[in-house]
Amino acid sequence: MKIPVLHISQFLKNKPLHSLYVNSFADHIQINKNLINKPHSHNFYLCVIFTKGTGTHEIDFDTYPIEPGKVFFLKPGQTHFWKFESQPEGYIFFHSQEFYELKFLDHSLNSFPFYYSNQNPPLFQLSKEKLKHLTTVFQELFTEYREENLLREAKIISLIHYIYIELTRAYTADTIIEKLGSNSYANILERLEKLINAHFYTEKLPKFYAEKLSITTKHLNRVVQKTISKTTTTLISERIMLEAKRLIVHSNDNLANVADTLGYSDYAYFSKFFKSNTGMTPMEFRKIYFH
Repeated sequence: MKIPVLHISQFLKNKPLHSLYVNSFADHIQINKNLINKPHSHNFYLCVIFTKGTGTHEIDFDTYPIEPGKVFFLKPGQTHFWKFESQPEGYIFFHSQEFYELKFLDHSLNSFPFYYSNQNPPLFQLSKEKLKHLTTVFQELFTEYREENLLREAKIISLIHYIYIELTRAYTADTIIEKLGSNSYANILERLEKLINAHFYTEKLPKFYAEKLSITTKHLNRVVQKTISKTTTTLISERIMLEAKRLIVHSNDNLANVADTLGYSDYAYFSKFFKSNTGMTPMEFRKIYFH
């Protein structure tokens, strides 16, 4: 797999606070242009707020508009790419999972809806009032990050926690999110998504995941249907298709090797599966993407 995976250490030159990076967005894309000028993924959690600028942001083959008030979230492993039509401004911060969760032992990043499930949108639009308020908080975070004040890390952690809470409230007010239903169903879905991420290369049937979760296949399907109106098979297929698209577009492997990597020894079968999901063959998809 040839997709560049950027590590947080690549951005942390001379920054004393371990596993955290904060910057104005304009400075970020200028000083890191050699790192972020092509599609890539990260090993960290990322949040961006835009105050100016237009363009598009592609996240795992879905394209979203960039405009003032847009907030984007990225989880480790997601592939993305920026394309700007006018000069962007705003703020960006990213951090490792440990940086946040070691400070909040009873509160994981997965509890925030934008990091919780792949089914939830990776962005939303702030109102003008919310944008004005949160821009001030992001500015304060950036200032604190650059300076060496007393209890610096404690304040930075508090500001990030506050930002995430405010963004969660805005996000859940304006966005249809997946994490409704009962807590037990939400917990099963979260565990299912983690299992699929870990095993989809080799395990493509719901029965395997139901057994891992110690429930029946029928009950697993009921959970998935009730929470996100899909079947377990669809959820597995979507994850395989996402990885297939990543490999077809971002690697130089021939398509038979891509199929083999995904657990399909028969390329013809893989091509048929891909076409049934996208309406085109893997070769057609690769050609269209680079057209």
